[in-house]
Amino acid sequence: MKYQKILAVIDPEDGQQKSLLRAIEIAQITQGKITAFLPIYDLSYEMTTMLSTDERENMRFAVIEDRTAWLADLVAPIEKESGLKIDLNVEWHNRAWESVICRVIKHGYDLIVKGTQLNDTLKAVIFTPTDWHIMRKSPVPVLLVKDHDWPVAGKVLAAVSLGVEDDEHTALNDCVTRTAKGFAELLSSEVHLVNAYPGTPINIAIEIPEFDPQIYSDSVKEHHQSAMLRHAQKHNIPAGCSHIEEGLPEDVIPALAEKIDAELVVLGTVGRQGISGVLIGNTAEHVIDKLNCDVLAIKPDGYESPVDCA
Repeated sequence: MKYQKILAVIDPEDGQQKSLLRAIEIAQITQGKITAFLPIYDLSYEMTTMLSTDERENMRFAVIEDRTAWLADLVAPIEKESGLKIDLNVEWHNRAWESVICRVIKHGYDLIVKGTQLNDTLKAVIFTPTDWHIMRKSPVPVLLVKDHDWPVAGKVLAAVSLGVEDDEHTALNDCVTRTAKGFAELLSSEVHLVNAYPGTPINIAIEIPEFDPQIYSDSVKEHHQSAMLRHAQKHNIPAGCSHIEEGLPEDVIPALAEKIDAELVVLGTVGRQGISGVLIGNTAEHVIDKLNCDVLAIKPDGYESPVDCA
């Protein structure tokens, strides 16, 4: 896991430029190259249909030129401080998320880094539609950066789902764990595993008098513990770093991340493309919504983005 080509998505509203600073942290370790990418679109452009083609093109070029100059001024002091050369790219596109994914596909980037927004009133992270589209449809890992430091000797949490042992689940669990271990090596961190398992269905306990909820619960827990033991041994994760908790993933994973003060949570998502996976659709999004640390969302091996970049 080298991450030699990193695409840092620039947010003009982010005074800290979290994505760029995090990309620099990674590139300094991996000797990777960074592109600061700014997708832009001016809605007033839609109102210029009465202008000639040349006039419209001149307007578009002027906006791109202005934003490119702004980006160069933003990056210059960061380059000087970090000692890294950062490539710049400003692209005109009416759908920012699509321009990001097509840039990745066409130019072979290994990692997308994007900052999240903090709602000062609610004290919560706000994800934009662009964030969700990129996570669902990116063919490469997406690192969502929040306001959380990456200390040396911190903790990386891999969220796995071990209740079902079909090939797709197993492959994605392995991919999540390998990715977490790779980042832990980069950051000199400790890897932890977490698996949430369901509690006893209340309706069954009510409708079937002979049903013993305690026996059922113990059986489910034992099944998940055995699966976790096998998975942890397969990836050389110590038993003390393997966590099995009853409850919903969107409750269990954020709670454990906060408890161990994880700097990064790695989870799998299949982008709503109709196959089984570790954390699918709304479940993954609910988990991500509740986390107060960085999140790395990855796809199964062989995943192909549905975005047409032709």
